[in-house]
Amino acid sequence: MRSDIIKKGLERTPHRALLFATGLPKSEINKPFIGVATSFTDIIPGHISMRDLERFIEKGIHSAGGYPFFFGIPGICDGIAMGHKGMRYSLPSRELIADMIECIVEAHQFDGIVLLTNCDKITPGMLMAAARLDIPAIVLTAGPMLAGYYKGQRRNLTSDTFEAVGKFKKGFLTKKDLEALELCACPGAGSCQGMYTANTMACVTEALGMSLPGVAATPAVMSEKRRLAFETGVKIVELIKRKINARQILTKEAFYNAITVDMALGGSTNTVLHIKAIANEAGIDLPLEIFDEISRKTPHIVNIIPSGEHYMEDLYIAGGIPAVLKRLKDKLYPNPTVSGFDIKDIAEKAEIYDENIIRPINKPYNKEGGVAILKGNLAPDGAVVKQTAVSPKMLKFEGVAKCFDSEEAAMKAILDGKIKEGDVVIIRYEGPSGGPGMREMLSPTSAITGMGLNESVALITDGRFSGGTRGPCIGHVSPEAARGGPIAIVKDGDKILIDIPKRKLEVLISEAEIKRRLKDWKPPKQKVKKGYLLRYTRSVSSADKGAILE
Repeated sequence: MRSDIIKKGLERTPHRALLFATGLPKSEINKPFIGVATSFTDIIPGHISMRDLERFIEKGIHSAGGYPFFFGIPGICDGIAMGHKGMRYSLPSRELIADMIECIVEAHQFDGIVLLTNCDKITPGMLMAAARLDIPAIVLTAGPMLAGYYKGQRRNLTSDTFEAVGKFKKGFLTKKDLEALELCACPGAGSCQGMYTANTMACVTEALGMSLPGVAATPAVMSEKRRLAFETGVKIVELIKRKINARQILTKEAFYNAITVDMALGGSTNTVLHIKAIANEAGIDLPLEIFDEISRKTPHIVNIIPSGEHYMEDLYIAGGIPAVLKRLKDKLYPNPTVSGFDIKDIAEKAEIYDENIIRPINKPYNKEGGVAILKGNLAPDGAVVKQTAVSPKMLKFEGVAKCFDSEEAAMKAILDGKIKEGDVVIIRYEGPSGGPGMREMLSPTSAITGMGLNESVALITDGRFSGGTRGPCIGHVSPEAARGGPIAIVKDGDKILIDIPKRKLEVLISEAEIKRRLKDWKPPKQKVKKGYLLRYTRSVSSADKGAILE
């Protein structure tokens, strides 16, 4: 076992002394040592239930003959970090999480790891670590939140708080309603109720084969989640005994399967960044074009908020990700999973309990998958849009640019009523390096939607969007403005062409004019002068490469 290096031999006498100082019984020292990385925190709703799950993981590990050591990993709540400088730290935290797990696991030579996670950057950060370390690993996502209720209707974070800001501003909501929604939209533990980034990544994790069947959609408050936590603890010991390392599961075929499921679900655009980053750690080349290639041949068969009306709890009732796999079984590659079953076996044995929530392949919500990759003179290296969340009338749109060099400036203009029908809001210098940290733009997109403009106004940014975004919102524009991408030289009044079916994103000026403007362009001053973000901005790659550190 890997852990023998810290516990066997004469020269390890001091090491054993320190291990026994933790309370380790002498009878347990020859068992597999298992690290449990837990991202429990009091400030993220998706993580507040983890203390309970930790107990059941621990019970499972002990029952199967292992010995667990818990260690903490920090997390950021994207919703709370949204709309201010705090969001600059969200995406960069992904790299810190991967690095921290690497440090702790390698320093203590654990035989395997359980990764207890749930929210936006924590899940991909943990998967990056698993791929990098290539030891036995298994993921437990803590589960989605249940819907809230107000005036007899189901409520959720995006529609009923973020979009409520714009609705209130336009007089569509009373102050009484607004204050009531604050209290009931998010009723308790779990990752926010829709196919936002956290839940999309949980589904992607299960489709990759890195969590047990049923984990992704099982709500945080269910006793079933406790049983899954126990089985996760049991299974990591089995993986160690069978010498099944992470990269035996994280194959190229696994990533293709995960992207296929992602497209069928209409998941968050952020998964493009995260799947590429995880694949990079696994040593797998995954070009941006693969997402578009798979999307074109994968129907959108599950329509959960924000693009649809269903909630994650509905997907759970309909059969969860195993049921989605069953629908897609002819499009999946055989691949092992942490459960011990091949992904195709899981698909074959699954049952579908609701034909409308998980539609047949020949009766999809949309003929193509959730994400489209756009290119053109405004985004030579690509841009990403959640096409299933775009109104049919906005799939092709020509509008007039209104340019802002920060999210705050754009948000002020939106709330001040300065954005009108036919405008294309350009928010730049918010990319991985220029932001820094590639902030999510849920506040401006939700304000536009709440004010009733999402079918007449588009938004383009070198930043990114929350999975809760809907409407013609195009992000990840590469190259980013801070590194001289064409988005930097767009001017107010320029005409912008968006053609999602043809995958085009263009500013309608001549190539000669683009070259002239780029020649006159000067890089902006760095927004940060110290600390982690300064180091991050110097080494982060572009969005089309997954915003990985180079």
